[in-house]
Formats: sequence, structure tokens, C-alpha cells
Amino acid sequence: MAPDHAPARRHASYKWWVVAMLWFVCFFNYADRQAIFAVFPKLKEEFGFDPVQLGLIGSAFMWVYAGGAPFAGYLCDRFRRKNLILGGCLFWSFVTVTTGWCSKLWHFVTVRALEGLGETFYFPASMALVSDYHGHRTRSRALSFHQSSVYVGTILGSWIGAWFAEHVGWRTGFYLFGSLGMGLAVVLFRFLREPARGEADAAAEPRTREAACDVAPVSATEALRLIFRSPAVPLLMLAFVLANFVATIFLTWTPTFLVEKFGFKLTSAGLSGTVFIHLASALSVPVAGLLADKVSRRFAGGRMLVQGAGLLVGAAFVSLVGSTADKTTLILAMTVFGCCKGFYDSGIFASVYDLVEPRARGTAAGLMNTVGWGGGALGPLFVGLVTQYGRQPTEVENMSEAIAWCGAFYVVAAALIGLAVFLQHRSTRSLSPTPSQT
Repeated sequence: MAPDHAPARRHASYKWWVVAMLWFVCFFNYADRQAIFAVFPKLKEEFGFDPVQLGLIGSAFMWVYAGGAPFAGYLCDRFRRKNLILGGCLFWSFVTVTTGWCSKLWHFVTVRALEGLGETFYFPASMALVSDYHGHRTRSRALSFHQSSVYVGTILGSWIGAWFAEHVGWRTGFYLFGSLGMGLAVVLFRFLREPARGEADAAAEPRTREAACDVAPVSATEALRLIFRSPAVPLLMLAFVLANFVATIFLTWTPTFLVEKFGFKLTSAGLSGTVFIHLASALSVPVAGLLADKVSRRFAGGRMLVQGAGLLVGAAFVSLVGSTADKTTLILAMTVFGCCKGFYDSGIFASVYDLVEPRARGTAAGLMNTVGWGGGALGPLFVGLVTQYGRQPTEVENMSEAIAWCGAFYVVAAALIGLAVFLQHRSTRSLSPTPSQT
């Protein structure tokens, strides 16, 4: 598919405007999906949902989101990503509005599944599009800045959703977020432009710049070959499963955890359950992205090294969140965990894109979301089951134990990334020059 206009005519600063526009789309992507978790205590109170049913509501989104991701990624490598991004935003924003019409368990499960279907196109399309504006020297910074919208959306989606639930009614937040998201999508159809595939990578080689506009789509088989020709890629995907398993648990259960264990008010829990972790992530991820760009120019697998360090240090603080009974310790642990999470998140897609050609990056991101969110979707259900059927005498103690175990998942994920770094560094030394030499 041809770009909106020739690369040579595009202003140099536009690549950062693209990141800024997508930042707002991603903000609503996460605010819409997070608002439901902030009102779990209200849904439990109004409809009598038990922890397993609430876990099912949380997981329904993730299962459909993960299941649709390979198809979404495949389409992103063939069609205009701009249309998939903004069309998806229109769809999921409308579904967010319909969440306010729900009154039965199957209603909530259905709308969450539909929201997952709408949102599954966003990350494969947006990550591939940004990577065609930003080459090796700025890719981590661009994707890290974009990633900060995930945390801001999570924080405000949870807090605003909880505030409306406590003061106006839990349905109001869904009407607000959905309506604003639809308006944003309509406006950005005018300003967001489609780049040539491989444009940023070709910029380093002027002789191949024009060829970048004519990159032919690859078959599904060829895309898989391009993705998995490096043994580091499946290791990164497995690490993403474990890291996302932990992330979905905190996204889903932290507000409820703070209400039931520490006695927070609903609005305070909606804010505190996200702000300490995700604000810390939002502040640390640009630093991690800048560091990853610098390290990757000197060391093959440098982006992965930054990710692994974040997971390894964060493991102890993840466990401390679940095990402590002191509020001060809890806040400190959540904050440090959030900083470490930002270091991992800075390279989720950038690390994989170092190993995958531009023409298969949409499919690669789709597969990442499939395995990451498919496995991660088990997290909320895992905590729901342990909370209801665990060995401790109370549900709160069972939930605390389940959250504390998340540290072990982080350690295993760090080990997988460490192995990926070793394999990539060995492969690069024996077969090809380092990124700084290309």
C-alpha cells in the first residue's frame, strides 16, 4: 500500500508528531480497558459477582485480544495501518459506551470480548507504523515515549472510572471515555499519514530509499520464517507471557486489593492502585528508552539487557507488594516495581524489531500480543481462583499470597531474556556486524 505522500517531502519533525498523535489514541486504548477494573467493588456490590466471575470479566478481553492478534498483525502487513488504528479506535470506543448498558454477567463478558476485538489491531499497526518513521537510532525513544501513554491511560482510566462510580454512577465513566475516543479518531483521520514500509531503515541507505516504497507483502509462511529465524525471538515472547501475566494481575486486582486489605476508599484505591506503579513507569520508561538506544549501539542485544535488568530488580518489589501489611512499605514497593516495569516495557517491541525485517513487523507484533496476552489472560483468573479456593483462612490473605508469587514469574522472565541476550550476541559476533556498524 502506497504511503500518503513521498518520504522526501515530509518534514523531519513529523515523525515525532506521529508519536504524539498515537500517544492519545493509546491513552484511550488503556483508559477504556482499565476503567472496568476500578469499579469491580461496585459490580460486586450491585450484581453480587464473586472473585471468579470478576476474574472472568477481566480475562474475556484478554482472550479475544490475544486470539485476534495474529490475524490483526497479518492484516497490518498488507493494509493501511492508519485505517486499522483509527477504525479500531472508533469501534472499541463505541463498545466502551455500551459497557454502561450492561446489567448481567454475560453482558459484561460480551462487551469486554468485543473491546478486545477492537483493540487487537492497535499495537501491531501502531508499532509497525512508528518503526517506519523511527530508525535504529531513535526507535527505543519513540516507542518508549508512546509507551508512557499506557501508564497515563491506566492511571486516569482507573481514577476517573472510580471517581464517577463513587460520586455519580459507575456507568458514567464509560460514556465519557467512549465518546471522547470516537471524537479523537475522527479528528486524526485528517492528520495521521501512512509511511512507506521500511522507510526509516532505508533512510540509512539512500540507494534503497525508493525501494522502501515498493516492499511487497510476504506470505504467512514467509513472515513466520522472518520472525523466527533468530532463536532470541521465541525467548522474548515467552518472557512477555510471564511479564504480562504479572501486569494483568496488577491491572485487574490492585484496586480491589487496596480496598479489601488496606481499607482504601474506592476512588483512592482507583488512583493509588495505578498511580504509584504506572506513574513511576511513565517516568522511567523514557530514561530506559534512551539508555537502550545507547547500549544497543555498542552491544548486540543491548535493548534486551535493559529489559532483563528491570525484571530482575523488580522481582523482589513485586513480591513485597503482596507480602507487606504496612502502607508505607506497600507504596514504596509499588513505586520501585513501577520503575523496573518501565525498564522492561521500554523494549517490548523495539527488541523484537531489531531481529525482524520491516515487512513482517506487523505479524511479529500480532504474535507477541497473542502469546503475551493469551498467557497474561490467565493472571486475573489465577488470582480469582486462589482468592476463593486458596489455603489461607481469608480471601484477602489468599489474594496477598497470589500477588507475592508474581516475583517468581519475573525472575524466570529475566532468565529467558538473559538467554536471548547471550544467543543474539553470539549470533551477531559470528554472522554480522553490530548495529553501530550497519
